[in-house]
Amino acid sequence: MEYETLDLPDGRRIAYHRTEGRGPGVVFLGGFRSDMTGTKAHFLEAWARARGQAYLRFDYTGHGASSGDFLEAGVGNWAHDARDAVLRLTEGPQVLVGSSMGGWIALILAGWIPARLSGLVGVAAAPDFTEDSIWANLDASQRRRLLTEGRIELPSAYDEAPYPITRRLIEDGRQNLVLRAPLELPFPVRMLHGTADRDVDLSVAMRLLAHATGPDIRLTLVKDADHRFSAPENLELLADTIEDIL
Repeated sequence: MEYETLDLPDGRRIAYHRTEGRGPGVVFLGGFRSDMTGTKAHFLEAWARARGQAYLRFDYTGHGASSGDFLEAGVGNWAHDARDAVLRLTEGPQVLVGSSMGGWIALILAGWIPARLSGLVGVAAAPDFTEDSIWANLDASQRRRLLTEGRIELPSAYDEAPYPITRRLIEDGRQNLVLRAPLELPFPVRMLHGTADRDVDLSVAMRLLAHATGPDIRLTLVKDADHRFSAPENLELLADTIEDIL
C-alpha cells in the first residue's frame, strides 16, 4: 500500500494516506490493534473521493506502517498521534469518525482541540475500555501477574494469537479516562452501536449518552449489527450519518 509519513520532532513516524477535497474534512480513527487498511477506513476513502471530500486515515504508533512498539504505547500516545495528525495534516474544521478505541480517542481530542472539530461520529465507541472492560474483568491472579510481570495475554475473538495487555496500557488509560469528569461536546455527535456487539456492551453507549453534554447528541442502535459494523448496510448508514453532520 502506498502511504506518506509524518515525521515528528520526537522521532515518531506516522504513516498516513490523505485524500484531497473540500471541507469540513473527515478523519478516521481506528480501533485497538487496528490499522488504516481496514474495511471502514477504505470504504470511507472511496466515499470521500466520490463526494470530493477531504479525508485522512493513518496508523497510530506501533500500529500498521507507523513506527514504534505497540507494547510500549498506550491510549495517551495514540491520542497524541491523532492530535498531531489533525493539526499537521488537515486544514480547517474536521469531523472525527472513531471506531471502538478510536471513539475514545475522538472524545479525548474533543477536550484537547475542540476548535478544530465540527462533528464526531462514534462507531461502537469504547471510552475508558482499559479500565471498565479489561481491568474490571481480570481476576485477582491476572491483576497480580500484570502488576508484577508487566504483561499478560488475553484471548482474541479476531486473531489466533492472543492480545498482549501491558501494565503501561492500563496505567496510561487511567490518565485519559473521559467518563469520570464532565464531557462537553459542543458540536453534532452521532453514535452508532450494534445490538449484537459482543466486544463493547450496549451499556457503554448508554452511559456515554447519559454522561456527555452538548446541543446535538444522538445514539442510533442497529439491530443485529456486530462490533465490526462493516456489513454493507452498516457502512451505508455510517456514510449517511457523516453526511448528516456535513
